[in-house]
Amino acid sequence: MIHPLPSGTRDVLPDESRELRAITEAMRGVFERAGYGEVWTPAIEYESVVGRVDGGRGVYRLFDDHGEVLLLRSDLTVPIARLAATRYAPAAFPLRLSTFAHVYRGVTPHRGQMRETLQAGIELLGAGAPGGTTEVLNVLCAALDATGLRDYRIGLGDATLYPALLEAYAVPEEARDGLLDALVRRDLVELGSRVAALGLPAESADALARIPQLRGGADLLADLPAGPATDSATGLRGVLDGLDAQAADRVIFDLGLLRDRGYYTGAVFEVYAPGVGMPLGGGGRYDDLLARFGPDAPAVGFALGVDKVHLALVAETEATA
Repeated sequence: MIHPLPSGTRDVLPDESRELRAITEAMRGVFERAGYGEVWTPAIEYESVVGRVDGGRGVYRLFDDHGEVLLLRSDLTVPIARLAATRYAPAAFPLRLSTFAHVYRGVTPHRGQMRETLQAGIELLGAGAPGGTTEVLNVLCAALDATGLRDYRIGLGDATLYPALLEAYAVPEEARDGLLDALVRRDLVELGSRVAALGLPAESADALARIPQLRGGADLLADLPAGPATDSATGLRGVLDGLDAQAADRVIFDLGLLRDRGYYTGAVFEVYAPGVGMPLGGGGRYDDLLARFGPDAPAVGFALGVDKVHLALVAETEATA
């Protein structure tokens, strides 16, 4: 008899469980050697506490026995920000924390995209850019290298770039959310259609449609318009200059990268590998998030989908067999 599971969830049997544990243990060793202490947070939090920043699309809500609305953890960053404000004084910063936990999101289930995923990540609280960003990216590469993954790349962009262009080109406020949403979904066709409908001068419309399609080496930064994109170009060069040589070789600038969490404030990044049709994980700077819970401090971090790293390792092994 077959007893169905909710779509986007699955059972893990012993052989795969051993392989997943080997991945997490390799990452945990890297995080600990880099000084990131492991913490755990609850899978459920009060909506009234974390919902102000974690109440977006795909978040599961439930009620406790007192009628309080709870949120099922949908990412690792927001609970860490809440924990830092609750359990640590600002004097403890910079603070280096790691965590391994399942997260739950409403998605359209298909291969590699699940409602329930095990994530591994670190958060560096109290370290500004670009130094904090380069440290986190160096740890990210060390962690993936430790799992045995070899053929991966890191897309690096800036969450402030496109909003700065929208501001510089006087795009009406009511049109901006639709443009940013299309960019988050990487729907460049819809983005182009929305830009064309704005009736902007040709030079502005061209920049808004063309820049998000730019991917490649650091020479792309020279194509950014001076003024609205100067801060982004300077910040991205600073990150690249601080990376270890091995990490720098992994980086591909992606000027259309915009992640689906609204709290990012600067450099953002995603990890890609052959054989997996979506990012293995990602992260970025969230310099305004901690202030929503207590201490005002810059921060940066990332989370990797352990299942996706496993898929990438399997694909890499099969490709070389």
